[in-house]
Amino acid sequence: MTPRVRAGAVLAASALAIVALLAGCGSSGSGTGGSSGGGKDPGGATVSVLYAGSLVNLMEHDVKPGFEAASGDTFRGEGKGSDALVNEIKGKVTRADVFVSASTASNGKLRGGGNGDWESWYATFATAPLVLGYNPKSKFAAQLKSKPWQQVVVEPGFRLGRTDPKLDPKGRLSAQALTKVGLGKFADTDAGVFPEETLLGRLQAGQLDAGFFYTSEATEAKVPTISLAPVELGATYTVTVLNRAPQPAAAAAFVTYLLGPKGVALMRKHGLHPAATVTLTGDRSAVPAALRSAVGGS
Repeated sequence: MTPRVRAGAVLAASALAIVALLAGCGSSGSGTGGSSGGGKDPGGATVSVLYAGSLVNLMEHDVKPGFEAASGDTFRGEGKGSDALVNEIKGKVTRADVFVSASTASNGKLRGGGNGDWESWYATFATAPLVLGYNPKSKFAAQLKSKPWQQVVVEPGFRLGRTDPKLDPKGRLSAQALTKVGLGKFADTDAGVFPEETLLGRLQAGQLDAGFFYTSEATEAKVPTISLAPVELGATYTVTVLNRAPQPAAAAAFVTYLLGPKGVALMRKHGLHPAATVTLTGDRSAVPAALRSAVGGS
């Protein structure tokens, strides 16, 4: 074979290989959020989930990949203080499908015509006690382990962090805890108030000596904690499919996964206390039929 003929054959073979490769890509069953052989659109649906910021690790690191693998849909989440998310929903900043709150009071702000009728029901599925998480390198660490916490946090130079009670249920609970032990004057100021998304990072970076957290957050971050006894407060986690959800079927699939055996196992892994029985509050008839058995509806 002459060099010219040999070169032509090589070019022809390369062209055929490229055509075959393109054809293979076009017929592949993979895609964003898709699954092979699952009978779903390879692209799936994208479910928008607004969730309490204390659940960011649970949602993004475990629930997201687990749900996407199981459903073929795509999870798009945003974590903030529950009341901050309520403001986003009511202000139409985000068109969300699912709302996961850390307080039933936040759910109430979405119900009824005066609140835009964004929510008709919610299911309570887990709790997490409020504790005081501290930096083990803090000069106050030894005192926190040996003295009542309410005595230590008022020591000169002690840096105590909490979230905004106007935007986050944990901030409200923190203010209640301070008030219950006679430190209401601290709860009435903005001192030590930070966004929920940054509070843990500030503690770990040594910018704070201690802060108010849920046990789930502390467990995930391996932050040492002390009880707030005699105060007993905590998060109550709820979930709902919002009225006028853009992707109601995908939203129902997400809630089913979250409340199912795999979701419950992930909750325990992240330090939450799943409810023995999921309880429904609100209009039972508004619950999607596919969800009624999962959320306690009939």
